[in-house]
Amino acid sequence: MFEATETFAKKLDEQDSLSKFKNEFYIKDNQIYMDGNSLGLMSKRAEEKLLNVMNAWKEFGIDGWTSGDHPWFYLSENLGEKVAKLVGAKPEEVVVTGSTTTNLHQLVATFFKPEGKRTKILADELNFPSDIYALKSQLKLHGLDPDEHLIRVKSRDGRTIHEDDIIEAMTDEVALIVLPTVLYRSGQLLDLKRVTQAANEKGIPIGWDGCHSVGAIPHDFHKIGADFAYWCHYKYMNNGPGGVAGLFVHEKHFGVEPGLSGWFGSDKQKQFDMEHDFTPADTAGAFQIGTPHVLSVAPLIGSLELFEEAGMDRLREKSLKATAYLMYLVEELLSDYNFTIGNPREDAHRGGHVCLEHKEAASICKALKDHGIIPDFRSPNVIRLAPVAFYVSFQDVYQTVLTIKKIMDDESYKTYKNERGIIA
Repeated sequence: MFEATETFAKKLDEQDSLSKFKNEFYIKDNQIYMDGNSLGLMSKRAEEKLLNVMNAWKEFGIDGWTSGDHPWFYLSENLGEKVAKLVGAKPEEVVVTGSTTTNLHQLVATFFKPEGKRTKILADELNFPSDIYALKSQLKLHGLDPDEHLIRVKSRDGRTIHEDDIIEAMTDEVALIVLPTVLYRSGQLLDLKRVTQAANEKGIPIGWDGCHSVGAIPHDFHKIGADFAYWCHYKYMNNGPGGVAGLFVHEKHFGVEPGLSGWFGSDKQKQFDMEHDFTPADTAGAFQIGTPHVLSVAPLIGSLELFEEAGMDRLREKSLKATAYLMYLVEELLSDYNFTIGNPREDAHRGGHVCLEHKEAASICKALKDHGIIPDFRSPNVIRLAPVAFYVSFQDVYQTVLTIKKIMDDESYKTYKNERGIIA
């Protein structure tokens, strides 16, 4: 299927219907950016829309809340309608708001109702630390000991989580389930439909952390019956550092009062009545807490234009092909250097990045950066490489593996300390 030659990589690029989008992004000369699963690159559209919103502030002042191309008062809901298409939700089920951890706190505060012997939260031991911190703190707020009431499904191999083990852990003591769609280290994509269906059958509310999948993988949160989901927009969605996040709440929960009420979660027709009794919106907008971070959400307006033009299915198709090509090249060209591919091989279980394991991973990442390749290191031994469909070409993938081979051949990676920097 593949060939380990530059000619073949060029052929793949010639066949790539998404190749034109690379010109939409700011990419440094002589640099290959393989870290879009941590922070996506800035697009020209994102920059344009940010300047547009800033100009509205300059031109309209406070009237920018209801005037201009993108009135701020309705911005979170309007963008939610557009993001809903990417995550398989109804327009009213998604709102762009908060940060991922703030949204998780909001959703757990709403859906975690410990009662009787149902007092436990089910998660997994490979999840991103921030989620675990939030779950532990929510348990403490209920006077529950996290050591006893937070269940973390064990990994059989240190890389992946078996869905069978998750379902087995859904006992009658579990009051809430929170899991990642894609594991941040290994890139494993869980079977969301199967796990959600099992939770629904047992009457346990379930929510998904989509940080490492939204923008790279099509979802169908409404159809599979997820109770809620939350995600960031600064990775595959290219909304910029600290960009405003998003959340989904299934329409079956509309009317449930949020665990954490805030002014911007009000029914918009009553918000400025200034009453001290909270009247929540009858959509996912009810789960907003604070005023929209307008300047931090503005780049998403431009980014979403690109998603509409490219199409989520085409982006996923290219992502799968690029990660498959990357794995092929690793096996063909790096077989002598003790690399292990730590992510699932099957398309149905693979996210948007490739997980390379090596005992000298930190050193190799530093060497790659000095050769113009931007990877991502995760302790203790993982090199994450994300060939993001918008701006990474197949020739970029080929050159990345060639560069790894070069620094392994000449052992130049040994000149770097094998320890992470402050930010890895």
